[in-house]
Amino acid sequence: MSDTADSIAFRRLKMQCRRGMLELDVLLEPFLEEVYLTLAEEDQQRFSTLLACEDQELFEWFMQREVPEDPDFARIVEIILTRVQPENYRA
Repeated sequence: MSDTADSIAFRRLKMQCRRGMLELDVLLEPFLEEVYLTLAEEDQQRFSTLLACEDQELFEWFMQREVPEDPDFARIVEIILTRVQPENYRA
């Protein structure tokens, strides 16, 4: 994949990180900017897939009110919580 395609894909992810809820924006956008490119390809794919979920579902997961049933979603939610808010995360 060329640098241009990577850049377009990253910009697309950045737009998808802009949600309707501030609580999600402050988790997803910094994670994308600071961590996403360091992830293994499988985890990058999990993140991309996660962004297709509904805001309310994401909110419940990130506020640790629920745990995703899907193991791929559970993994990427845990990665996001531990990397973006390590001092607040309770496994």
